[in-house]
Amino acid sequence: MAEHRSMQRAALLDAARSLLSDGGTEALTFPALAERTGLARSSVYEYFRSRAAVVEELCAVDFPVWAAEVEAAMERETAPDAKVEAYVRTQLDLVGDRRHRAVVAISASELDAGAREKIRAAHGGLIAMIVEALGEMGHGQPRLAAMLLQGVVDAAVRRIELGAAEEPGAITEAAVSMALRGVRG
Repeated sequence: MAEHRSMQRAALLDAARSLLSDGGTEALTFPALAERTGLARSSVYEYFRSRAAVVEELCAVDFPVWAAEVEAAMERETAPDAKVEAYVRTQLDLVGDRRHRAVVAISASELDAGAREKIRAAHGGLIAMIVEALGEMGHGQPRLAAMLLQGVVDAAVRRIELGAAEEPGAITEAAVSMALRGVRG
């Protein structure tokens, strides 16, 4: 029974990722989840009490995987500026990933305070990854620099997600260049 529930929960989360990725937050509804998984709508409520609960679970499951990929890319580098480049490049390379598209859609939605706090905490962990490298580069305010650096990444993510006139590779190169010039001062 527990294994079946676990599989159903995983199927619901996968369906939620697809819905968010394909149609944004408006597409994430319990009837749509039920249709995608073949469950009765009332059964979806046995797993999640609300749409916000689905969002919170997606953040709890997907954001750490995404952050681990960023962290692994940074750990492969030894020089602080190479770590900064890996931080930016890896996040932008993940834009096409379904987990990332779901996290972006989630972040843009109107969520309850608990879900918003979990997203903020997850982003805080991502920013904390780069603070040390910025400090090693001699930045006087590495935490502030990390937050501003993430702003560059977030702007590039939005540009790629919008299907801007520029190719994603060109957006990535511009973001990496701006980030490195900015943190080097």
